[in-house]
Amino acid sequence: MTAPLSGPGSDVDLAARVVRLEDLHAIGQLRAHYCQALDDGRWDDLVDLFTPDGAFVGLSTARGHDELRTFFADLQTGPLSAWWHFSSNETIDLVGQPAHAATGQTWLDQPCVVDGRAHVAAGRYSDQMVRCDDGRWRFAERRVTFFYWVPSDEDWAPGRFGWAPARAAADQRTLERTTPQGG
Repeated sequence: MTAPLSGPGSDVDLAARVVRLEDLHAIGQLRAHYCQALDDGRWDDLVDLFTPDGAFVGLSTARGHDELRTFFADLQTGPLSAWWHFSSNETIDLVGQPAHAATGQTWLDQPCVVDGRAHVAAGRYSDQMVRCDDGRWRFAERRVTFFYWVPSDEDWAPGRFGWAPARAAADQRTLERTTPQGG
């Protein structure tokens, strides 16, 4: 007995499902490679994860490979001297069949060092990704917002920011939840 050519249980359906799973895995790897390249200071590898006109939006905005390379390298030579990115709770919504674009979010836990002082931060990445002509998934835009960013020896709470650039990238939903009514 042979499988039907289309419909549930068909070879065509199975092939589409396998492609979908491969896309989801590739996007998860894209996000993991981003964190690893960023933490290791491998700027060329990091920039290659973005489309040629891709953007990082958050602490500042950098668009295109040259600006991205400069932005990320400058972070480490400034007051933010070390960081470690841990991401979780990933969501991925594929667009098209087969997928040519995707969106999603990832939660971020980020211990770091600012001006020689240990800090803790948490936030979210909101991603727009595309499948490029070479078949690889890349970021068209990676936007970070923070729930909090404080020195690790101080109490943390949603909406607290001990580093001004992180306050500029505050997560609006968190601010709305934590701002007293009428204040």
